[in-house]
Formats: sequence, C-alpha cells, structure tokens
Amino acid sequence: MKMVAPWTRFYSNSCCLCCHVRTGTILLGVWYLIINAVVLLILLSALADPDQYHFSSSELGGDFEFMDDANMCIAIAISLLMILICAMATYGAYKQRAAWIIPFFCYQIFDFALNTLVAITVLVYPNSIQEYIRQLPPNFPYKDDIMAVNPTCLVLIILLFIGIMLTFKGYLISCVWNCYRYINGRNSSDVLVYVTSNDTTVLLPPYDEAPASGASKDPPPPYVSA
Repeated sequence: MKMVAPWTRFYSNSCCLCCHVRTGTILLGVWYLIINAVVLLILLSALADPDQYHFSSSELGGDFEFMDDANMCIAIAISLLMILICAMATYGAYKQRAAWIIPFFCYQIFDFALNTLVAITVLVYPNSIQEYIRQLPPNFPYKDDIMAVNPTCLVLIILLFIGIMLTFKGYLISCVWNCYRYINGRNSSDVLVYVTSNDTTVLLPPYDEAPASGASKDPPPPYVSA
C-alpha cells in the first residue's frame, strides 16, 4: 500500500468548482492589482489635495485630519509594494514560474494571521468593541443603533463575520498554494535526467502522469550513447 501524506488529500488542480488553480491565481492577482491601484489613486489624490480629506470640528466633534503627509507617504509605499507583489503573482502564474508566486502567498499568510489575531482579541476582550464604538464621532452612521445592540450579540455577529472572512481567505490561500505546487511539479517533471556510468550516458525520459486504470503505457526506451 502506498503511503500518502495527510496534507496531499487537500491538493487539487481546480478552484471555485470549475477554474484551474492557475487561472484562479491569475484572476486573484488581477483583482488584488485593481484594488491596490484604486487605493493608490485615492492616496495620490489625497496627497495632491489635502483639504479634501480634512474634516472640520463641526463634522466630527473635534479637529481631525484623515491622514498626515508622513502616514500618506507610508500608505503610498505600501500600495506600490502590494501592486508589485500582485503583479509578480499574476506574471508567475501566467508564465508558470513558481518562485514569483511566493511573495503573494506570504502576504496571504500574513493577512490571515492578522485577522486571526483580531478574532482572538475580540474573543478575549469583548468589551473593547463597545469602547471602540464610543470613541467614534457623534455623527458616525448607525452609531446609536450599534450601541443599542446587546454586547453579547454584537460580539457573536462580529466573530461570525470574521469567521466567514477567515474561511474565504483560507480557501484563497489553498488555491494559491495548489497553483504553486502545480507549477513547481510541472517544471520539475520536464527536467531530463542524465545518468553517467563510465563511458556510457543514459538519457532518462521525463516523468509522465500515470495512465488510467486498466490501461498500460510502456515508457519510451532510454537513449544510450557510448
């Protein structure tokens, strides 16, 4: 009996029930690329016209600036980095270069861990939600309605939302990881192996997938040169 690692059962070449993992990774990279490009345009417009994102004391109950120049520059640098990472993932999946997908996969792991810490914080310190809502501006939309909700129900709703989001993010992580494994395995199977013994060189054929059940497929004879 052939032993199979437990994690290999989760490996699949399809995602979203119909797409190939390579196609899904390309679409995911393009989607993230568009989102970060839109965020970058918003940040650049805010940097060009700071008064547009400055709220007066009558609007927020106190003088509040959306973001100063230093934080704006940091946010723009992060957006540029994210655009580079997403472009690398899209290019790597399209050109079948597994190494280019690793930065995007690491970003997904970091984002998943960050959201998990948020869920743990809400679970351990449920009163922090009420304190955060109280610090919001008086004219914040639906602030009074949120404060009127039972604290326990509010915590359960937030945890349910975070749980659904983590499940979706975990599925996307598995799609990108399966794409990496697919491309890495495909590239390694195309490598020709040379075995040299004394004055004889044997060229082994590349690895092919196993034939269907009940069918036999004889491998091509190796090339031997003296």
